[in-house]
Parts: sequence; structure tokens; C-alpha cells
Amino acid sequence: MKAKILIAEDDANIRLGLVATLESEGYAVTAASDGAQALKLYPQLKYDLVILDVMMPRVSGYDVCRELRAKEVRVPVLLLTAKGEEIDKVVGLKLGADDYVTKPFGVQELLARVEALLRRSRVASAPAEPVKRLSGFNLGPAEIDRQRFTVTLSGETTALTARELKLAEMFAAHPGEVLTRDVLLNAVWGVEYFGTTRTLDQHVAQLRKKLDPSGGETSVIHTVHGVGYRYEP
Repeated sequence: MKAKILIAEDDANIRLGLVATLESEGYAVTAASDGAQALKLYPQLKYDLVILDVMMPRVSGYDVCRELRAKEVRVPVLLLTAKGEEIDKVVGLKLGADDYVTKPFGVQELLARVEALLRRSRVASAPAEPVKRLSGFNLGPAEIDRQRFTVTLSGETTALTARELKLAEMFAAHPGEVLTRDVLLNAVWGVEYFGTTRTLDQHVAQLRKKLDPSGGETSVIHTVHGVGYRYEP
């Protein structure tokens, strides 16, 4: 079944280009010329993704995103912005947007972000496998204590954050398996989280340091490039 995408972009040339590009990839696309029209169109169909230009007259992309989230609509939202200021990106993410692309953007970058958001949404809607929560377990040479939220290695004990502990549990429950970033994000951050994978990568890096001070690929947690991570006991 084709993924259904709603686009709101007031620049006719960009709007037509987006429609042509996404339709050529097999998506079913509905286009709105401004935010007000997008809000009227959205309830008419169950969309899988919404793409919003930030700077639109009358009703901006920020306004559309804010209203969707106020109605507890969890559809992934991708913002298009011509601004390069970090604060503008932060504002969008705080309003509930899931990702952003800064104009001018390449077609491949846009398509990659669209596919990533749709993939995350599909995984989030699938039933999650329960994780066996162990009272104490090993992760490589390190000992994890989930009651105390600690990791002990060579006699040295270090505190773990709640999310680092959940990551450790996931890896321990699936030795030798490749866990995709989507699976890890859903297990640790929850199925309602549609943000980027940068946060996950940062948490894995911190967990690696606590499992092995030398870190990097010498850790028992290995990067599977373009996919996720694998724990090798």
C-alpha cells in the first residue's frame, strides 16, 4: 500500500517539484498551497506523513504542527525551512516536529528523511517484543546492576542513566543480533518518539565508554553501519 503524504508549501515551483519527486518514488501525495488549506485537508484522509514549509502566509508550518499536536495527532511531521539559525530548528522540534530539512536541499536527502520517518512510524505501530528485565546481568566483562543503576568493570563502579540501562538490557537480551536504530528507539524512548537517531547514537557512545574506557569499536557493542548495533558477548 502506498504511503500517503500531505505537503503544505506556498511556493508553487517547489510544491510541484516535491509532488513530482515523491510520486516518482511511489508515494500518494496531496498538496496544499498554505497551512490553512493543509489543516482542512488533513482530516479527510489518514496520512502517513506531513511535510510543512515553515514560512507560509496566514498559517505557518509551525502553526500547523502546533495544532496537530494539540489535537494529539501523532503523524510524523517534517519541516522545510529556508532559515539556517539553530533556534528556528529547535522551535520546530519543541512544537512537536520530528525532523527538518533546510532549503536548499538535495532530493536524495529529502527522500532519505521521508523514508526514515515512515519506517520509524511503521515500526512504532507494530507490537513490541517484551524485554526480559534481569535483576543483574553481564554485558561483556562488565556487571550490570539494574536495581542500583550501575555498571562495574575491573572493580570500578559507574552510574548508569535510565536509558543507558534500558539499552544494556536490550543488548543483553539479544546477543549476536543486529538491533536496528528503529527497534532501539522504540524500546528505549517509546513508540511515541519520532525524533532523529542522533540521540540514540550519543547514548550508545556513553554506554560504550562505561563498558570499556577505551571505547570505540573495541567495545562489545559494534556498529552495523547504516542499520544499527550488535552486541557480541
